[in-house]
Amino acid sequence: MVRLCRAAAAAVALLVAAAMTTHVAALRVGCGTRAPSRTRVTMGVGNSFGRLFRISTWGESHGGGVGVTLDGCPPRLPITTEEIQKELSRRRPGQSRLTTPRDEADQVEILSGVVDGVAIGTPIAMLVRNKDQRSQDYGENALKYRPSHADATYDAKYGVRAIAGGGRSSARETIGRVAAGAIAKKLIKLHCGGEVMCYVKKVQDIEAQVDPETVTMEQIESNIVRCPDQEVAEKMIERIDSIRKKGNSIGGVVECIVRNVPSGLGSPVFDKLEGELAKACMSLPAAKGFEIGSGFDGTLLTGKEHNDEFYVDENGRTRTKTNRSGGVQGGISNGETIIVRVAFKPTSTIGQEQETVTREGQETKMRGKGRHDPCVLPRACPMVDAMVALVVADHIMMQHAQCNLLDVEGTSGANPLGKAVKGEVVPKPEAWKAPPGEAAGINLMDEDGKPDKSVRDKMDWLALEEN
Repeated sequence: MVRLCRAAAAAVALLVAAAMTTHVAALRVGCGTRAPSRTRVTMGVGNSFGRLFRISTWGESHGGGVGVTLDGCPPRLPITTEEIQKELSRRRPGQSRLTTPRDEADQVEILSGVVDGVAIGTPIAMLVRNKDQRSQDYGENALKYRPSHADATYDAKYGVRAIAGGGRSSARETIGRVAAGAIAKKLIKLHCGGEVMCYVKKVQDIEAQVDPETVTMEQIESNIVRCPDQEVAEKMIERIDSIRKKGNSIGGVVECIVRNVPSGLGSPVFDKLEGELAKACMSLPAAKGFEIGSGFDGTLLTGKEHNDEFYVDENGRTRTKTNRSGGVQGGISNGETIIVRVAFKPTSTIGQEQETVTREGQETKMRGKGRHDPCVLPRACPMVDAMVALVVADHIMMQHAQCNLLDVEGTSGANPLGKAVKGEVVPKPEAWKAPPGEAAGINLMDEDGKPDKSVRDKMDWLALEEN
């Protein structure tokens, strides 16, 4: 036994030494020291997201196709190609004069994990084939770095890159996210009646006024800029058109909301819900800023002005009078509408001449070629709401795995927090003193997501009388 332990310790020591040697070699290369003659080994990371509801995207902009593998989707979830295609069509290029003219139908193919329109619990693979590549437009990129693109940094990291279309740094990579996000939205809707929507809030200094509690998907999709404020939308379109004709680009801000989401999602300290949402949204191409609730404007208020005071609503539930927290407090959802904003920079590729350097380090000039969006915001909306949906779906599953696995026993007696949602289970008051093993949960909502009037007979401690 002692010999075995010593042998195991020696093996571990050898592995650690080998890892350290590889790491030091990598450091030497990164610091400019001449690379050793041995072959360098690097790990491909950063292509997967999520824990229980987990995706891995793959493919390049001008390769054979792009796609995603979704693992952890609950079995028996109804899934149709049409539902996924609807979201992809919102993201696809060539849909209006405000987007890139690249003409791709972006038809999705479900390769595995779905049988007869139902998820079977195994990995779901989805593929979209590239059909309108024009790789010849990118010949100059092999020699010159496009300003503010990922060309130089990919070269610095990998020493090689996919030149045509930007490879993995292209927004075409987000096809897999949007496809998986469509399934996440379906899961959220069936689980709690939740809905995830994103709209353009601001183009440069032109800002829309939108009520997050009443805005509809029909209003968002009513114009080509995806701004539900119709009067402001026309001004946004006019501004983007003006910039497009000059061979330039502009950026702005999108706002994403999640309504009817249960309280309790998210975990302290490093897995706070707003932190997870920020990482998800900031992983998108061209994303440069993230806010939740009051965001940076909240720094202009006092604590008294900023605090969301509590009250008890007509259903006897603990709610907040305002929502400056954006639906998240202490890193955990409080049952109010989640409101986040994401800032996107102007598209890097423009039709005007700019200064740059070659791959060999020679100063030069170049003019952007290829087909690109004058403003990414209209197509960023389906990308953002997909990433937000993926986070929420993942946290719903984690919440059930940790906190809803067992029957509620010995509950603290806390009043239900946030809006009542479909399928929600709250503790019975008698469960506060119930012996172990006794049932301790009832459903507050009916199957249509409306307050269950029979709850009055079950829980006289809730004031469910209609006004």
